[in-house]
Amino acid sequence: MNGTALVFDPLLSWPVIAGLGALALAVTLLSVWRGLAGWPFRTLGLALILAALANPALQSEERQPLGDIALVLRDETGSNRLAGRAEQTDEAAAQIGAELARLGIEQRVVSVPDGADNTGSTLNTALAAALADLPHDRLAGVFVISDGIAHDAVSAAPQAPVHLIETGTPDDWDRRLIIRNAPAYAILGETLSLTIRIEDEGAVPEALRDRPVQVGFALNGDDLRYATAPIGQDLTLDLTLDRGGLNVLRFQLPAEEGELTDRNNAGVVQINGIRDRLRVLLVSGEPHTGQRTWRNLLKSDPSVDLVHFTILRPPDRQDGVPVNELSLIAFPTRELFVEKINEFDLIIFDRYRRRGILPPSYFDNIRRYVIEGGALLVAGGPELASAESIYHSALGRILPAEPTARVFDQPFTPHLSEIGQRHPVTAGLDADFPPRDGSALPGWGRWLRQIELTPGAGEVVMQGIGDRPLLVLDHAGEGRVAMLASDQAWLWDRGFEGGGPQAELLRRLAHWMMREPDLEEEALIATGDGLTLSITRRSLSDGPHAVTITGPDDSSVEVPLTETEPGRFTAAWQGAEPGLYRLRSDDLDTVAVLGTANPREYERVVADAAPLAPLMGATRGGVAAMAGGVPALRLVESGRQAWGRGWLGVTPRGAYVTTDLRLSPLLPAWLWLVLGLGFVLVGWLREGRR
Repeated sequence: MNGTALVFDPLLSWPVIAGLGALALAVTLLSVWRGLAGWPFRTLGLALILAALANPALQSEERQPLGDIALVLRDETGSNRLAGRAEQTDEAAAQIGAELARLGIEQRVVSVPDGADNTGSTLNTALAAALADLPHDRLAGVFVISDGIAHDAVSAAPQAPVHLIETGTPDDWDRRLIIRNAPAYAILGETLSLTIRIEDEGAVPEALRDRPVQVGFALNGDDLRYATAPIGQDLTLDLTLDRGGLNVLRFQLPAEEGELTDRNNAGVVQINGIRDRLRVLLVSGEPHTGQRTWRNLLKSDPSVDLVHFTILRPPDRQDGVPVNELSLIAFPTRELFVEKINEFDLIIFDRYRRRGILPPSYFDNIRRYVIEGGALLVAGGPELASAESIYHSALGRILPAEPTARVFDQPFTPHLSEIGQRHPVTAGLDADFPPRDGSALPGWGRWLRQIELTPGAGEVVMQGIGDRPLLVLDHAGEGRVAMLASDQAWLWDRGFEGGGPQAELLRRLAHWMMREPDLEEEALIATGDGLTLSITRRSLSDGPHAVTITGPDDSSVEVPLTETEPGRFTAAWQGAEPGLYRLRSDDLDTVAVLGTANPREYERVVADAAPLAPLMGATRGGVAAMAGGVPALRLVESGRQAWGRGWLGVTPRGAYVTTDLRLSPLLPAWLWLVLGLGFVLVGWLREGRR
């Protein structure tokens, strides 16, 4: 292939030649104005001289033609693998490749997988990246074999027609669940509202069209509850969380026959349950050195509302003043222990003794409060071992240990029991206090008094003199009870003999009693990171422990757990696919989400050309449905419509590469000058009539 063109290789710069041309024009105009007979010859001569300076030449090229290229984009995302679309994609790719080969056009095939991080189909991004690697002057056309669904921004249109070969069938239809709004946080015990919507798209069967459906929903792995939802309308559900921490709410629609997929029939929402305010009632039986320890701890927590009353008169003081006149304000016993007792999350009796201020019926009311879900903490001193001990009230039936009336007034070092090393209230408290002088006990400061207890129920998590019970925890009905057999915790607060983890111990104790999920002694916790599931099982019993994991496809697998710390069994497990996983160990169960439970790729699955319509319109491309067969290909001139009934067009580009380049002057420079000067001389002779 050859090409020839006229080019100029000036002997002087173009501005100089332009200046000389202007001067030649002035001479010509002057000659015409003066009526000189030789001005045409003079003008031609000057023009030839200027041409000599411009040095015109013929440029000859040896050209090698380059073949046209067509880009074929294969959609291999999840939605394009449904209902035979993968087979349609293979068929279309094979026939388009054969048609391009018939036309002598090279094809470049690019596959588009599922987008990372739940970005959905990234057809436009993949198209832009593929075009960046192709020479634009050779691109004859782009063929996208896809259901048309794209979730990314439209890329810049190429200088070639873009066509969509649409997979799917006219009978495709699907039903999907949409969670329109859900709070990330909710206050425990208060009503929260979520809005969901059920939508149908495509060729919905007549029997199912606009018919309400039953939506199942379950919180934290519970059994499904159901609500009736209309099609195409918002449905608001009111729920109440009763568990702190992460709550997983699952929605499920029944699968209907003929749906493209049921992957979008489910949805998962993760909501953090938080307490609004924790109400604590602290009753101090008498002023004492450690009284402020409890008050400071509870007042320092901004999430705690503390109500504190102190009995100011010691029991041995008899001055005739009525009991109800001893406080700065009256002790509202009926209001606190009868009318509003259920408003408190925790009741603490700190060195309290029975002295007639609370009648026996009030203690029985406190017992019922605990059994129905309340929490009671008894921190005792010598009064706990006396005849006035609250153990000899109705509370004795729920307290986990019985005082023996023996009081030890001697120094001792508190330490954890075997169960205490596993219990979340006390586990690890001794980690920052290594033993001193080779002792087996932790390096805590000593306490100076202990009340002897005979344990009954519950767990002894801390021990004192002669391994006697120091801190006993128990469940009573739906509530919780704790007994601390010493009033000397304040010594750690003062740093006596190095102190100890007083603040952490009392904080954990109070939050365990108020059912903090992180302090449950029997718990199953699962968190997902990508497709990796981290499992933790807390238990006071020895292993072995295992967990049964049920995946989104209802397949189950049993995973053994390894004890990594006392009372803490863990495992890491790799899931096969994103979705909701249910876990069960003994009588505990929980749920966890791996990856994305609501993949964007499956939000809409009915084929739709609208996302690619701007590209096709800008390049005069078209849509061909695979339901009507694979279209034929034709050659179409650039700028014309590139599609029609049963066919799609490609634009020949005629690209080439130059292999050789030659320049040949039209005339030698001296000949241009001779001719020019000759015409100037003829003009001069003409004017001299010679």
